[in-house]
Amino acid sequence: MKNGIIIPCYNEADRLQLDKFQQFIDTQRDYMLCFVNDGSKDDTLKVLSSFKKTNPGRVDVFDMPQNGGKAEAVRNGILHLVNTTNVCTVGFMDADLSTGFEDYMDLTQAIECEEENKEMVFGSRQMLEDNHIERTFFRSVASKAVGLLIRAVLRLPIKDTQCGAKVFSVSMARACFDRSFVTRWLFDVELFIRARKQYGRKALMERIEEKPLKQWIHVDGSKITLKDSLQIPNQLWKIFFNYELRPTIQLAPAKVSNWSVRLMTNLGIF
Repeated sequence: MKNGIIIPCYNEADRLQLDKFQQFIDTQRDYMLCFVNDGSKDDTLKVLSSFKKTNPGRVDVFDMPQNGGKAEAVRNGILHLVNTTNVCTVGFMDADLSTGFEDYMDLTQAIECEEENKEMVFGSRQMLEDNHIERTFFRSVASKAVGLLIRAVLRLPIKDTQCGAKVFSVSMARACFDRSFVTRWLFDVELFIRARKQYGRKALMERIEEKPLKQWIHVDGSKITLKDSLQIPNQLWKIFFNYELRPTIQLAPAKVSNWSVRLMTNLGIF
């Protein structure tokens, strides 16, 4: 059996580093790649189809004719792999390779270790200071501010929910991706909420592991705009009410939301 990696793509024709993806599958025979074309308006689908043709059985392409956002691209890709192949693990990473293959393989190995009994392993950009983590000052500050809001909603001791590298067992993937998400960009938060509701907090913490990344580099060309960033507080409240979460802070929703919007406006994009 193989380990499946989902790579969501939207207008990535000129940015895809196919030489690096090729080198990876040439040297790692127990991995397969599944690129999801998320309604791209450029030649992304054409580029991906050609890459698949030269790598039969190692590269798959799932085409979404309409843009649905990263959440739906990842969800459709994961369900496609678990329902049509015999992968033993499935996960996702960003098309720009901000998280590298070495770190992703570390996550996979933690899942494969039977002694650890883990079903979800995810990278963290926050856990160690000596990692090679590159991001702008304002992006770093804004990310920490949003992280505080996310932890207040999530109520789990997770330092970095938004890292774009996560690996799941097939059973955990089925539980977390069985239905559409209510947000486009904060679906990672929803993943943890769904897993907590499925297993309970104590049992979930025994099944998941957060691992520090050795390297993470912010790549220009993010699909999240300033407008998207300003919607993050509202998206968190949408999650809060859709999943019927209990409040952990004694502030009125309107006050928290207004404070969050002002903070994000001052700090810039997430």
